[in-house]
Amino acid sequence: MNLCRITSHRGTKAQRTQRSLFINSVSPCLRVIKFPIILITILFVISLFPVSIEAQVPAAVAHFERGKSHMADENWYSAIESLLECIRINPAHAEGTAALAECYYELAEFDEALNWVRRARQLSRTNMSIANLEVFILIALGHLDTASTLVNQILAVEPYNREALFAAGELEIARNRPSEAMLRYRDAVRRFPDDRRLLISLALVTLSLGDGETAVTHINNALRQHPGDYRVYYYAAYIYSMNNRVTDAIRFAQRALYYRPGHQPSQSLMATLRYRNGEYEEASRLCDIAIANNRQDMSAWYLKGLSFIRMGRFQEAITVLSTAITINEHDEFIRAILEETIISSTNLEDPRRVRFATWHFNRARNFRQRNMIEQSLFEYRRGLRLNPFAADRREYAELIRLQGYPARYLEELLFIQDQGLADRAINDAVEAYNSLLSNALFRQWQINPVDVAQRYWNVAVFALAGQSSFYHADAGSVAAGVIRELLVHDRNITPLQLELRQATFSQAFRQAREGGADYFILVSVSENERDISIKAELFTGRTGSLAGTFHTFRTGSDRLRDASRGIVSQLSTSMPIRGSLLVRRQGQALINKGRADGVQQNAVYDIVKRGRPQISNEGIALVYNDDELVGRLTITNVDEEIAIGNIERIGFFDRIEPGDEVILQTNRSTRPSTESAANPELRELLRTLR
Repeated sequence: MNLCRITSHRGTKAQRTQRSLFINSVSPCLRVIKFPIILITILFVISLFPVSIEAQVPAAVAHFERGKSHMADENWYSAIESLLECIRINPAHAEGTAALAECYYELAEFDEALNWVRRARQLSRTNMSIANLEVFILIALGHLDTASTLVNQILAVEPYNREALFAAGELEIARNRPSEAMLRYRDAVRRFPDDRRLLISLALVTLSLGDGETAVTHINNALRQHPGDYRVYYYAAYIYSMNNRVTDAIRFAQRALYYRPGHQPSQSLMATLRYRNGEYEEASRLCDIAIANNRQDMSAWYLKGLSFIRMGRFQEAITVLSTAITINEHDEFIRAILEETIISSTNLEDPRRVRFATWHFNRARNFRQRNMIEQSLFEYRRGLRLNPFAADRREYAELIRLQGYPARYLEELLFIQDQGLADRAINDAVEAYNSLLSNALFRQWQINPVDVAQRYWNVAVFALAGQSSFYHADAGSVAAGVIRELLVHDRNITPLQLELRQATFSQAFRQAREGGADYFILVSVSENERDISIKAELFTGRTGSLAGTFHTFRTGSDRLRDASRGIVSQLSTSMPIRGSLLVRRQGQALINKGRADGVQQNAVYDIVKRGRPQISNEGIALVYNDDELVGRLTITNVDEEIAIGNIERIGFFDRIEPGDEVILQTNRSTRPSTESAANPELRELLRTLR
């Protein structure tokens, strides 16, 4: 019955009375059925949603637990998938949001990690664990002041918060203060003597400070307290290997793999240890397994190629490394050993030389277009070392001309002519520059700069055979090779062609002394996936005493090349300028050093009797007696490769003769500052310590 129509119908009074009685009779019935209708409507609306509110909570928890399980297995990608689903279901899930931040932190996606950890902190402001995670992420991003403020806030609330104490130590490492970090870790270990992470951290920091025996003591303590933890065995293997106790390190790596089969860092370390132990076939086999699991594992390709080189199987090494370079053409370590192997084991006509030289020439042109002259010169020189007769030498010569060295430009053109590769343009340029240089100093004094050029410092470059970084075995030897190649182009230093890898310091000292080196360098490398730090210790060749230490730190692409260039630059600047007096005309004299060697107008040189200056027993200096100092030379005119100056004798008699040495003695108390930075390898080991 349509009640609306009944109520709206206007009939007689009797009809209205009847309708009123009817409505009053049915109203209680309507009130009775009203609630069930509403309830049915609500249930119908709820049924439109695929998952009930009650079902959402356990679903989010299930995804969170699954994600935590994947994190325990260090399967970060699957963990992220589960945790994202957890947060999609429950955006207010603080623990899931924090766990997601931790996953991105482990994958070194620090910006994304910071984004998620700050969301987690908004959801749980009093959770100190999440605050500590933000500290670690800020340290990884280099926001050290912000991290310091936050960790101080945490310690103000909870003075003995274990994670905050650990973060405070890592913050000191990031600030390149390992001694302070060691004190912090030592204090934390006193409060928490059984904490695995603190014990391992204390061992690692102590090792980085050069106290290997104490580091072994700390890691042995961790082994006693955590005898079944694969992570402790892994770090024990690393620490023992850095103390050159390779056999013990192999034993610990085996234990790590026993407790955690398939642990990738332990497998990688085991391959390196087999290589260092001379088990090259086994190292190669382990690399094959790593490559089968992950074809992008460049450290495995590198070690496999290196193993073949040590076995003398050079062609196989070239094949392996050439394959690797197609996967990542910018891997500097692989390219360095590949090209060195090609240079040492193939003929000049080998087409592979042309292929790899072309790659360098293309990069050189790219750098030149961006006015990056030094980088461009490096690439041209590297390419010409592979293929000396390349037509690209012409571009290299042009770059030298643009630097303001016309005489050296002419030398390059003459070399091209001698090889029969000149065209009309080159012949015209030779003629033009011969005419242009007709009034040069060397023409006026009838001197050929090529004939009189001389290098006065003999330097041997070495690396200890056991010097391996976290990522690359024999990293020190590879860096030493790059440094030695760069020194070839230094006009004052002769790099001696001695074996780069030396077993011990004493062997390196013997090789340098018997080879006639004034100084020798021991190169060591510390690196992580993105950064590299090179340390070069300079020793006197005569006594073996430490003369100086140089550090460089670089990050990003081309870091091996740029860090090596930094070492060479510091070494070159530290060496006193030294030359010979070639010709004397009354009160003037000509020396065999010029603008290209750093000679400047008005500089005053000591003139010392020929053969009398001696290398100082300590430091970087030349020493001679007062009676061996016969005069001084004040530079008045500087050419590209020679210079002239006015002579002033010392004493009543004129004892200055051609062949005497000229030395620029400057105040060496202010050494060129070395580029110090936090140890990248130590930072990576602490960051990945879980």
